Amino acid sequence: MPNRIIAIGDIHGCAEALRALLELIDPSDDDQLIALGDFVDRGTNTRSVIDQLIELGDRCHFIPLLGNHEVMMLDALGSNNTAKLDFWLHCGGEETVTSYGGDFTEIPVAHLDFIDRCHSYHENKDHIFLHANYQADLPLDRQTHQVLFWQHLTEVPQPHLSGKVAIVGHTPQLTGEVLDWGHIICIDTFCFGSGWLTALDVQSQETWQVDKLGNLRLDERWQE
Repeated sequence: MPNRIIAIGDIHGCAEALRALLELIDPSDDDQLIALGDFVDRGTNTRSVIDQLIELGDRCHFIPLLGNHEVMMLDALGSNNTAKLDFWLHCGGEETVTSYGGDFTEIPVAHLDFIDRCHSYHENKDHIFLHANYQADLPLDRQTHQVLFWQHLTEVPQPHLSGKVAIVGHTPQLTGEVLDWGHIICIDTFCFGSGWLTALDVQSQETWQVDKLGNLRLDERWQE
């Protein structure tokens, strides 16, 4: 059993936020970290984010999940379909390409391999981890691509048939607050905008938040 099981919400190219968050968490070999996808796009430094995530695998048991932005990126770069490339660039891929010097052919093979190896979901005895959403009456290995990676939390899903608590990202909480319905917790807290990058210890419920510049969130809740 890992010492801590920590989920990290949507990073979206916010390298300084990720660096500061990892300094706060200080993961070790005894910890398990699950990143919920959307490492790339929109923020200014996807390249550094991927470098940090690759290195994280040497510090702890690290489980990266695919988000819809990684799906878009792989689809765009893995085909000669200009419509897919244009769609990805329009959805934040342009910022990603800029972080690699303005030429997507300069994206290192190691970075593409890392993204390609990301998992669709993860589960343990108490929790399920996925990027976007789930269909409550289906096991994780039967969820559709659309639901796992694209479906927002426009309605509260019923508890999953497994009885486990779902930890998700994807639906940005513009308030910067974690959305907790008990059976599902969303930790996409809008880092690339005006919110925070959030990490959650799913066992102790300890939460860490930093803004895109790496500043720790300090207010009355964290000082109690």
